[in-house]
Amino acid sequence: MSKSPLEKIESETRMLEKVMLAVPGFRGYKAKELRREADKLLRNNLYRRLKSIRVDFETIFQSISDNRLTQDMEVLNRLVARIDHVSEQINHASYGYSGFFDAVKIEEDDLDNMLSFDSKLIEQISKLANETKAFKQDVADKRFDSISQHVSTLIRVLEELGESFAQREGIIKGVSL
Repeated sequence: MSKSPLEKIESETRMLEKVMLAVPGFRGYKAKELRREADKLLRNNLYRRLKSIRVDFETIFQSISDNRLTQDMEVLNRLVARIDHVSEQINHASYGYSGFFDAVKIEEDDLDNMLSFDSKLIEQISKLANETKAFKQDVADKRFDSISQHVSTLIRVLEELGESFAQREGIIKGVSL
């Protein structure tokens, strides 16, 4: 069984950091930082996967363009723009910090919820990747009659991913429904 990002980071903590963890007050601070770092690693992975999906879309777009299927190019442009938008949201998302005067403080449990939430995005991005691969294969095999079905499915999956990610801020602050 592979380690979670948090477990991997905790197991690789250096000796000096382990000594500093014994200092009162530092342990809580460091535990939060480890959770934030694990989440950053996870989100970097999600971002790279979305960028890979975008490359597949460029291949699809090129093939559709080469076959002069101009009626489908506008909707593909919108899909690529939506992937770019969601990718950048994930890449530049909050690390789970709260300001000194913020009414809602972000504690370790909130950071654990953030990490768990971001882990669940893996499933949605895998679904998006699988559908994109199927679309790419159909276009490569010149089965252009399936374009509208693929586009419809991809729009739905991207909307679900975007809606899920929009809930992240509430999850972090422990105020989600």
